[in-house]
Amino acid sequence: MPEFLQASLEVLIGIALLFGGGELFVQGAVALAVIFGIPQLVIGLTVVALGTSAPELFVSINSVLQGADALAVSNAVGSNIFNVMVVLGSSAVVLPLRVESRLVRRDVPLMIAISAAVWGMASAGRLTWQAGIALLLGLVINTIWEIRTAREEPDATEGAEPEIDADAASGGWQVAVLKLLAGIVVLTIGSKVLVGGATTAATLLGVSEAVIGLTIVSAGTSMPELITSLVAALRGRTDLAIGNVVGSCLLNLMMVLGGGALMAAGRGLDVSPELISEDLPVMLLTSLACLPIFWTRGQISRLEGGLLLGLYVLYITDNVLPRTQLSEWSDEYRLAILCLVMPIVMILIITQAVIYWRTTRHSADHSLR
Repeated sequence: MPEFLQASLEVLIGIALLFGGGELFVQGAVALAVIFGIPQLVIGLTVVALGTSAPELFVSINSVLQGADALAVSNAVGSNIFNVMVVLGSSAVVLPLRVESRLVRRDVPLMIAISAAVWGMASAGRLTWQAGIALLLGLVINTIWEIRTAREEPDATEGAEPEIDADAASGGWQVAVLKLLAGIVVLTIGSKVLVGGATTAATLLGVSEAVIGLTIVSAGTSMPELITSLVAALRGRTDLAIGNVVGSCLLNLMMVLGGGALMAAGRGLDVSPELISEDLPVMLLTSLACLPIFWTRGQISRLEGGLLLGLYVLYITDNVLPRTQLSEWSDEYRLAILCLVMPIVMILIITQAVIYWRTTRHSADHSLR
């Protein structure tokens, strides 16, 4: 079997194992939580959320252990870009997503702040173990804050909580533990297979591990979020679709990158100059794009969803084009995006904000009369 075909099969098998392992992990963890009497709200905000980000976490940890730091970092960064552009975009195309949960609106500024902080921490070319501890500590504080907010203001999380099956613990604690352990084993095997295949594919294609991590690996590990959000959108639970994306992005930054930096111990996680100058800023810009959408009309329309999907295609093309026979056109391509596409996107966002402001002002004036 040709080496590239074997590497491609390893990547596909690894993604499938991660998906199945993540599902087993969530089922077992939820069942144990129900058996121990943990409230469903806490299960939804912690166990289920951590479970959907388990593939990214296991891939990053295995990448660090195998010395593939670029894959560990690019996986988390690429997953965040994929979540906002593809998961949100495709969910909005299925059904316009309306934001009603105040908790989701609060998480967006936090996502922007953490994205900027990670970019700043990595700007020296390394994520240190101290940065990892800071990110993990931020995760703990944020989780406690969300649980307290949800208990004190139940309306803030209405519609954004995942459904917990009341019969999840029907098999008893033995079945729950078995599922949990099986999930961990499958996740470990899947992450090793995926990292090995991705590293080999990068070598054979003559591209960096970061490019593979930003594209194939990040898309593969984000499949649970994509399926969860699409199903939620089809069921009309648009707050859950959005909350799943924002929560996953926060976990990728704080848990996945923080855990990876801590696993790297004293040496820290190496961050390539390309990630610092290109992909981390893109990640921050995708987070910033949520602000006018979530804080103005409070809705992502089908048009905006299609726009997000289109921007992701442009982003992937920008990553792949320099490695093809058309590499001499890469500078012209970036110039076209900068001079043509970005101004159009900015005009659309500003127009949406102005229309919302005028509509709100008109409604306020009308109510005063």
